[in-house]
Amino acid sequence: MSTALDLPIAFRVGTRTLAKFKRRLVRVAVPLAGAIDGRVPVLPPLPEDADGYSLLSLPVDRIAALETRGLIVAERQRYRRWYADLGFGWDAYQAQLSGNLRSTLKRKAKKIAATTNGRLDVRRYRTPDDLTAFHAIARPLAAATYQEKLLGMGLPAHPKWVAGMLAKAAAGQARGWLLYVGEAPAAYLYCPIERGTVVYEYVGHDEAFDALSPGTVLMAAALKDLMEEGGHARFDFTEGEGQHKRQFATGHVECCDLFLLRPTLANRAAMAALNGFDRAVAWVKRTLHRSS
Repeated sequence: MSTALDLPIAFRVGTRTLAKFKRRLVRVAVPLAGAIDGRVPVLPPLPEDADGYSLLSLPVDRIAALETRGLIVAERQRYRRWYADLGFGWDAYQAQLSGNLRSTLKRKAKKIAATTNGRLDVRRYRTPDDLTAFHAIARPLAAATYQEKLLGMGLPAHPKWVAGMLAKAAAGQARGWLLYVGEAPAAYLYCPIERGTVVYEYVGHDEAFDALSPGTVLMAAALKDLMEEGGHARFDFTEGEGQHKRQFATGHVECCDLFLLRPTLANRAAMAALNGFDRAVAWVKRTLHRSS
């Protein structure tokens, strides 16, 4: 039996949440391989206490094929789900990056290496003991990043999450990286691995080193590690746009997130309010763009 969770449905402008209400929703996420193949997920039975589904990463061209079961369908967002093919091999992959990105990576890596005796200090973590040490260093770093302060998306500290990370590590399904500038940890990246797909889950860097682009340099180092390690199919940059995702990706899928809610009066009113709010925000953005 599927489980419903109390999930927020938010009224947002950019990353800022102005208001939200909760519904009990069954979360259904389309994996990257399914999105690339254009698979339409089969929705699990809806528990009696659930208001509906939160469906993530459905390919846009498969919306019409989705069995909605008479539920209210509200599209929350559209985005490109970027990914990198890890089967290229580092040399071939690097060759298809833009010349500007290759130049930037070379220049920034050289500057960072100059702070560590000419050697780029990237530390890799994969075993449970490794990731215990990784978490002890990355968690304080994450607490000071904008990902946590503004978005609440820093590397978690909760013991249950840490236990899950270590269980994944024991099964060979987790990787962590830290980049040092001098003696200081400057950027971190944590990725679980799901059926051959490495997932871009938690990332952050110390804003004091912004000029050195430590997150970008670490991203390149992690991709090189994964390609040289072998055995991985793709790197999934997950939902959402972002210049760094486009720069490092080798492909993308046009995706959307949907809410599918029981057709109650309260749900109809909530979705009407949310759709009206989103249309108003879009109109303001278009107006500002035309006047700029």
